[in-house]
Amino acid sequence: MIDVRRFEDLGAFRFDWLNAKHHFSFGSYHNPKRMGWGALRVWNDDEIQPGTGFPPHPHAEMEIITYVRDGAITHQDSLGNKGRTVAGDVQVMSAGKGIRHAEYNRENELTRIFQIWIMPDERGGEPFWDSRSFPKNDRAGELIVLASGRKGDDDALPIRADARVLGGTLKSGQSASYALEPGRHAYLALAKGAAIVNGETLGPRDGAAIVDEPSLEIKAIEDAEIVLVDSL
Repeated sequence: MIDVRRFEDLGAFRFDWLNAKHHFSFGSYHNPKRMGWGALRVWNDDEIQPGTGFPPHPHAEMEIITYVRDGAITHQDSLGNKGRTVAGDVQVMSAGKGIRHAEYNRENELTRIFQIWIMPDERGGEPFWDSRSFPKNDRAGELIVLASGRKGDDDALPIRADARVLGGTLKSGQSASYALEPGRHAYLALAKGAAIVNGETLGPRDGAAIVDEPSLEIKAIEDAEIVLVDSL
């Protein structure tokens, strides 16, 4: 089963410095049919104006993955971590029993991110933050694991959930496959471009919820940048 969510139909929030789209219920957007997908709880598509951002605020009991599509995001938190994550890189914040952080666009250009929240397998634990470079050229033509709590994904950023976040870039006409184990939920969104996913056509920033499929078959019909979450 595949359920396509068109970008124009997503939840929306707009402020003078932030243009946000919500794939799932978040903030003032509430859709009882879109409360999450497996362990995936939030998928926000944020555009942040230069010199602005999210001031310090708390989180707990959530794995928060930030995929930077354009520009850069600057992170600082109550643990003393500071870091700048640029397009092509990924950061992870495991909120654990509690953390405060801020995220700013310190650039002179618009920053675009996907922010993905995954529910942890267990509550509590010490919070942590990390980031890593995943050059897009290194994931051309295939999906690679960016963040994971699954055994064997040693090159990925760690999260405290039986889940994976994957990314890849496909040239027009290229294809990629991903095997989906029984009982698991996949959610795929296009950062850019267009692709056919299990027979359904997705455009830029569309999303698709997939379950009860043995695999994902993805064919780019334009140059495409793909982000995928696989969770229970």
